[in-house]
Order: sequence, then C-alpha cells, then structure tokens
Amino acid sequence: MRTEHPEHPEHPDHPERPGQPEQDEHRTPGADGAGATDAVAADPGGDRSARRAVTVFPILVLAAGALGLLFPGSFSGWSEAVPYLLGVVMFCMGVTMTPQDFRGVAKRPWAVALGLVAHYVIMPGLGWAIAHLLHLSPQLAAGVILVGCAPSGTASNVVTYLARGDVALSVSVATVSTLVAPLVTPPLTLLLAGEYLPVDAGSMVTDILKTVLLPVIAGLVVRLLAGRYVQRALPVLPWLSALTIAVIVVVVVAGSAASIKSAALLVFAAVVLHNGLGLALGYGAGRLGRLGEPGSRAMAFEVGMQNSGLAASLATAHFSPLAALPAAVFSVWHNISGALTAAWLSRRTR
Repeated sequence: MRTEHPEHPEHPDHPERPGQPEQDEHRTPGADGAGATDAVAADPGGDRSARRAVTVFPILVLAAGALGLLFPGSFSGWSEAVPYLLGVVMFCMGVTMTPQDFRGVAKRPWAVALGLVAHYVIMPGLGWAIAHLLHLSPQLAAGVILVGCAPSGTASNVVTYLARGDVALSVSVATVSTLVAPLVTPPLTLLLAGEYLPVDAGSMVTDILKTVLLPVIAGLVVRLLAGRYVQRALPVLPWLSALTIAVIVVVVVAGSAASIKSAALLVFAAVVLHNGLGLALGYGAGRLGRLGEPGSRAMAFEVGMQNSGLAASLATAHFSPLAALPAAVFSVWHNISGALTAAWLSRRTR
C-alpha cells in the first residue's frame, strides 16, 4: 500500500548531491505492488500514515497465514485465483503511477541502472547460494530462488522514506524492475532453479505479462484517462492491495499447511538470511557506486525487498504450494525487517 507523506525535514546529514534531484515529488507504498500517490504536498500526518502502513500490513499477513494454517480445507481449490488476485494488486500499482515516475528514470539513468543490475544479480545469486548452503529440498530451493528473481517490492519505497533515503531513486528502480520482469525473471529462474525442478520459462513469461505488465499498463491508462476520479479513490487503493496480498498468503499457506510444521524453521532461516544479506549488499552497492548516503539507503531496500506476491503466484502456478511458502514468509518478514532497519537508520541520521 502507498501512503502520503510530507517532504523530508531538513537536516545536516541529508544534503542534496549532484545528480540527485530534490525529493519533493515521490510516492510511498506499503504492501507489495500496492498503490501510490502523486506529487505529495506537505502533510503533518504523512509520517504517521507511512508508519501505520508498515505496521498494519505484516500483522494482517500474519493473521492471514494463521487463518490458512488453522483452516486449510476452507481454501482448497483457491489456488487458481492467485494470478487474478495478483493482477488486482498490480492494477492498483498502475493506477497510482504518474509520469513523474518515468521522468525520474530519465534524470538519473546511471543510478537506476546500477539499482536494477544490483537487484537482479544479488538477490537471485543469494537465493541460489542459500538453497545450497541449507540443503533445501527441490521445492523449497526453487521457491527461495524464485523470490530472489522477482522484481522489487514496492514496500521498499515507504521504508526508504522512513529511513530518510532517496525515495525518487527507490521509486524509479522499483518501477523499472517491475516493467522488465517478464524479460528477466523467467530466464534467471531457469538458470538457477532448473537444477532443482523443470522450469517452463516461456510459460512463465506469459504469466508475468498477464498478471503484472498488462494490469500495470491498464491501471496507468485508467489513471491518464480518468485521473480526477482516480484521485478520489487513492486512499482506498492501499488497503485494497493489502487485503488482496493477505488473501494470496491465506491460499499459499493453506495449500502447504501439511508441510509447514516440518519446514517452517528452515524456511524462516532461509528468508532471514536472504533478506538480511540483500539489505547489506544493496547498501554496499550504493556506496561503491558513490550514490551518497540517501542513495545507498534506497539501494539497500530496493535490493533486499522483493515482490513476494508475484513470487508466490508463480511458484503456485509453476511448481507447488510448498514452493510458494518462502514467498509467503518473505512477504511478512521483509516488511518487519525493513521497518526496523528504517527506524535504525532514521535515528542514526538524527
């Protein structure tokens, strides 16, 4: 979900740097692939709204997971609905996009390219390494790798804001990583997960086009044609997206409830390692790329946080509900770790 927020307060450790435009127009989301806002005017309650987003969403997803675990039979047969549910989330993302998102890419192509390469190199590589290190079963290994091959999760934008990072860069990287996902995610998954399970990359491309790219484009068109009416609906979109992601988690957990007890601890360890190392290496990539402190913070969250809703949908469709379990756990954990990391970075800045 995306929430409105005020401009960054002035402080001595957040100077403008060459090539980093002022962050007076940007969006802050909450859940994976959820909605966005336009250029944001100063709003004293915006920071509270952003913190509420990253607090409520993990709680909602935890409750959804518990529901799927306790009453798995109630959701049998729902797995076919997962791609359509993801399409709803991505449509909300498209509806809330603005031309400013794309202008941000043109303003700093080097920084966006660095974020894109770092994201699609670090996270897939970490997924493959962790699967080998923990000797995961083929289904779980493919699931962890698929999470790593997914595009950025838009929750990265709100935690970048809370961490006093470069939100404009965060939005640009998240947008581009989503748009190129049909070309990048399937071949990476085939390359790294093919040793564990058969991967139909062609079919995966088609699924990503149908569940991600087309809904995003449709939402963008609706925004351009009916912007006045969309503006009125923006406050509702974050919660619609959050609830939809929660339903996806219910379905995924219910489908693998029988295996969760034996695999939960191992999956949690894999997810924590994956996310934690991604945050650290993403920050390091930003420092090596001389993006400055705000840019490096944005890179940390753009690399370490994933569109786990897409990963869960693809795993359910192409592998099994068990393979989707890492994505469901990641959906909860990366919001918690992102919020905690953002709070620590923000306090360090002050």
